[in-house]
Amino acid sequence: MKKAVSTRLSILQKSFELIYTHGYQATSIDTIIATTNVTKGAFFYHFKNKDEMGLAVINEIMYPLMYADFVKPLLSSNDPVHDIYKMMHYLLLENEFLLKKYGCPAGNLTQEMSPVNQLFSQALSKLTTELKEAMQIALKKGKDSGSIKSGINEEQVALFVLSGYWGIRNFGKLSDDNDCYIVYLEELKSYLKNLEKN
Repeated sequence: MKKAVSTRLSILQKSFELIYTHGYQATSIDTIIATTNVTKGAFFYHFKNKDEMGLAVINEIMYPLMYADFVKPLLSSNDPVHDIYKMMHYLLLENEFLLKKYGCPAGNLTQEMSPVNQLFSQALSKLTTELKEAMQIALKKGKDSGSIKSGINEEQVALFVLSGYWGIRNFGKLSDDNDCYIVYLEELKSYLKNLEKN
């Protein structure tokens, strides 16, 4: 990997971590520079400004991770009830990067930046729309194969599951333990099982 590409990737990865733990607006370029040990010139060689870097974090770090870990598996799912539950379980209880006290990176950025920056709103909308649509496709395949009840509305289910995830992530920020996640997952399991044909 060429040094310039490696430096850019390092800036983006460290920026993602800082934004996740401190918020976008509280993360300054100076903090990013100090944490990555790059010069100000190196930062501005790669990004015109902080917003360009923030959009690159969404498009080049968050999006590929989400696509590889969640969208792609859902698109190839033959058991949507199991795979959706497994994905939520992993996100809430197994993923070592996603800490309870910091919530969901995409959810946090959406709350912080969508009202004030249209470009962030569009990039985050693309991210969440792809996940929602992948879930809908998995559920539709389940309906077509006869494993999911024919009367369900895939979009409503996907919105319900994802809004529940974002909501429970916020509850998790206020909690000292995983109890709220466990309650959510139990109810989610019940809800998803209800979608299956008997």
